Amino acid sequence: MPNEVIAIACDHGGFEYKEILKSDYKKMGYEGADLGCYDDSSVDYPDYANKLADAIKDGLAERGVLVCGSGIGISIAVNRHLHIRAALVHDALTARLCREHNNANVLVLGGRTTGIAVAQDCLKVFLETEFEGDRHQRRIDKMS
Repeated sequence: MPNEVIAIACDHGGFEYKEILKSDYKKMGYEGADLGCYDDSSVDYPDYANKLADAIKDGLAERGVLVCGSGIGISIAVNRHLHIRAALVHDALTARLCREHNNANVLVLGGRTTGIAVAQDCLKVFLETEFEGDRHQRRIDKMS
């Protein structure tokens, strides 16, 4: 769905991956909103999780990508927001299932736990996979 805006943010542990993934989704035809951080200086991941959640809530982006060292902290922080369904994924299968079954609107990756080629594959699958709806929507409704 090119022309869709994808917000991306990270902490210092995800900075290198953020720069690569941002370039990848732009090559795929998606618009981007880079919400930081902008170098590898130490920062607090909840600040960037909140920026991304706000961008989606305010309609500045439809979906998002977050990266921290492990992906764990930033996924916990962003999932505090009721309109967010963030999935920490580790391979193409979990990237596909988080979209098909959970209608995840935020992809979370670990910059120190997932190789860059796998992360790039996860991004591609996440962006190209549609939500199946049906019985899965009933479950999503119970979380909102």
